[in-house]
Amino acid sequence: MKTSAYVKELQAQSVEQLQAQLVDAKKELFNLRFQNATNQLDNTARIKEVRKNIARIQTVITAKAAE
Repeated sequence: MKTSAYVKELQAQSVEQLQAQLVDAKKELFNLRFQNATNQLDNTARIKEVRKNIARIQTVITAKAAE
């Protein structure tokens, strides 16, 4: 999914949905880190992608809180 489309999708969601998505992304990042530490992770770029998605979600939450 393209970044701009992903951000627009995030902006259309409620804060509660974003919070739930943030928790899921953090859990995924936690699991990816463990897989990486045990050399089970094939796609290490996924860690970077998830970290950036977490930042995007947090940015949208902050923007909605400022409204």
